[in-house]
Amino acid sequence: MKLIVAAATEAEIQPLATWLKETGRKDVEILITGIGLFSTAYALGKRLSAEKPALIIQAGIAGTFRHHLPLGTAALVDKEYFADLGAEDNGVFRDLFHIGLWKHDQHPFTHDYLLNPFDRVPDQLAGLPRMTGVSVNTVSGEAATIARLEQQYQPGLESMEGAAFHYACLLENVPFLQLRTVSNYVEQRDKSKWDIPLAVRQMNELLRKTVEDWNNER
Repeated sequence: MKLIVAAATEAEIQPLATWLKETGRKDVEILITGIGLFSTAYALGKRLSAEKPALIIQAGIAGTFRHHLPLGTAALVDKEYFADLGAEDNGVFRDLFHIGLWKHDQHPFTHDYLLNPFDRVPDQLAGLPRMTGVSVNTVSGEAATIARLEQQYQPGLESMEGAAFHYACLLENVPFLQLRTVSNYVEQRDKSKWDIPLAVRQMNELLRKTVEDWNNER
């Protein structure tokens, strides 16, 4: 069975894609889902309904709320929240659980989050830190928004696709891992402080090592 590596954009996993083409690997598939929650959910639902892989890894860069982490740090996201799906109520954000449109622990949620139960992590990724992720439609760049996310979810990372990935994989009962490398800090937006090339390089090095050992670990 195949290993699928999914990413929002080609640029994030271009080094891996080039290497796979050069080596002629047929047991690893690249899936480009597009940016955002809706694109990710559609692409994964369509792909996973056709064939179940042995494992699917979502690979992408992310912002971190933890300013002590060096840029380029890699982590696995175990727990995800839909962090801006809900309603504003007298200046307070309330998600769909708090306003009663979703029920706590309804499938595939654990309480109000999406927990990855998969524990057979490839050796190359097993030592990475585990973090909580928040997924948003608008990347956070205002102090009030950042403070709200930190207070409500205590996240380590922010992305625009992670929760949709967890949601689809849990519903399809497919083993999955979300791999992220830090490209920036979640703060007032200033791309001059970002290091996307470093984050992409670190992630693709991990992916390549994981793929190289894939057959041996199955």
